[in-house]
Amino acid sequence: MKIALMNEFSQASKNSAVLTELQAVASEQNHTVYNVGMNDDNDHRLTYIHLGIMASLLLNAKAVDFVVSGCGTGQGALMSLNAYPGVTCGYCIEPADAFLFAQINNGNALALPFAKGFGWGAELNIRYIFEKAFTGDKGQGYPPERKASQAENAGILNTIKTAVAKDYLSALKSIDIELVKTAVGGERFQACFFEHCQNAEIEGFVRSLID
Repeated sequence: MKIALMNEFSQASKNSAVLTELQAVASEQNHTVYNVGMNDDNDHRLTYIHLGIMASLLLNAKAVDFVVSGCGTGQGALMSLNAYPGVTCGYCIEPADAFLFAQINNGNALALPFAKGFGWGAELNIRYIFEKAFTGDKGQGYPPERKASQAENAGILNTIKTAVAKDYLSALKSIDIELVKTAVGGERFQACFFEHCQNAEIEGFVRSLID
């Protein structure tokens, strides 16, 4: 699995600590981590608005399989990511949230609070969250006997989201283009996106913004 980590400006200083825990868990499961957001306070500036654009591009182009995002409370990132078709983001403040989201909702992104409640022992909580999110099979239901109905409802929700949304690329082109240019302007994002992008149309659009 390819996992993208993205931090925005208010919590950029937490990136190193979060990345360390994510890489430790991912390496045990043979997953690859791409650090595509801000890595410190002086990096290419991003807000949680940009994180939604970035996550939607990476997931819809199948450049990555999963996105770990967040902001001060995690709520802004959650709403930003869930605004786009092809992105199913869960809110996660403890390991049980990660486990239940993986088993019941089986989404492809998480939004975490990197300021609220991020105190003593935070690195342990983050590690345990990642262990529950990325260890074992997803979509097995909880409790297991409810797997069928939970999987059906998750599928219905994705269908509804696609139905009420515009075509993804058309929607992306209709928002403020400067927001999109900023979102795709980071070197690490571009390296991950262009190396793994599997959608020529989306790739062409992104290239048109940076060439």
